[in-house]
Amino acid sequence: MAMNTLCGGVFCAILLFRSAAAAESGLKVIDDPAYTHAQRLVEVEPGRRLNLYCLGEGTPAVIFEAGSGDNTSAWARVQPAIAENTRACSYDRAGIGFSDPARRPSDSANTVDDLHRLLNAAAIKPPYILVGHSLGGMHVRLYADLHFGEIAGMVLVDSKDEAWYEKIWLLDPEQRTHEQYFAWSPKVLEKQRACVKAAQAGFVKGSEIYNTCVYPDDPLYSAAINAANNKNQMSVAYQQEDASDRNSQDASTNEVIAARRWYGELPLIVLTASPVGARANETQAHRDALNRLHAVFADQLAALSKRGVVRPVPDSTHEIQRSQPQAVIDAILKILEDAREPKEDVGAVPNR
Repeated sequence: MAMNTLCGGVFCAILLFRSAAAAESGLKVIDDPAYTHAQRLVEVEPGRRLNLYCLGEGTPAVIFEAGSGDNTSAWARVQPAIAENTRACSYDRAGIGFSDPARRPSDSANTVDDLHRLLNAAAIKPPYILVGHSLGGMHVRLYADLHFGEIAGMVLVDSKDEAWYEKIWLLDPEQRTHEQYFAWSPKVLEKQRACVKAAQAGFVKGSEIYNTCVYPDDPLYSAAINAANNKNQMSVAYQQEDASDRNSQDASTNEVIAARRWYGELPLIVLTASPVGARANETQAHRDALNRLHAVFADQLAALSKRGVVRPVPDSTHEIQRSQPQAVIDAILKILEDAREPKEDVGAVPNR
């Protein structure tokens, strides 16, 4: 999901993309009741549980990591299809969906630690195929960096670039200083604090602060799922998690950069969304430069593995798993096929 506090721009644009996707592709509305209540609450530390939703059987297990603010329902068009071929598991990060609130910052390292604890506590044994969307792409890469021996393959779904904000600052048409360019940060933090306070006091539906902090109904979800998501977004836990997510951005960036490693022969597919058109008050040349940055980053991700490939997805939004779910399904099945290939046994190296 996009950031609530940008409802005048990116956030509302995503909802329009979803509506268009539903209308143009004939996608059915998601109405699975599994997304209206907790499935399996797994204790990851005394008194704190994460919601886990698994389908199917087989190995390697496919583990889904959603983007910022998203829950298990983000994978509703992908997970069931994968479950026909192997075990497929999605989960809610701390404070999201039906998981308990976090007790620490929501940076990538803590998120990876939570997921590692979750998989161990739920007795989901490696190897895993990790699938991460947007911010979730950063998280699964860090998981692979720290627990490489557990990983059989990865699919990155329009993964977030940990250095994105610095890169786009360098392309700033006004050539503002670093301090000037990032002057929006205090305003964003102020809005985040306001959202947390509103949740603590109790949101009033239809109020200005409610419309700023809580997502409108998603046209691709049933009324029951929208109601469940709306209830979660009105909670203090969700608003604190959303604020922590943003406040941990620098920490996550440093963690992912510091841990980056070579993946060798690991099967890896990098899915990229369709280039974005120029927005209001933006030249097409500037937008073209930003799109090139995104394409270069995808190539850099694929280059982390000898078997890494980039697959652009035509007619897709940033949320490829919603707008073009078959592309994500096909990529995961390809990685699953590659991961199941018999490995050549070269035997022991004789002593000389």
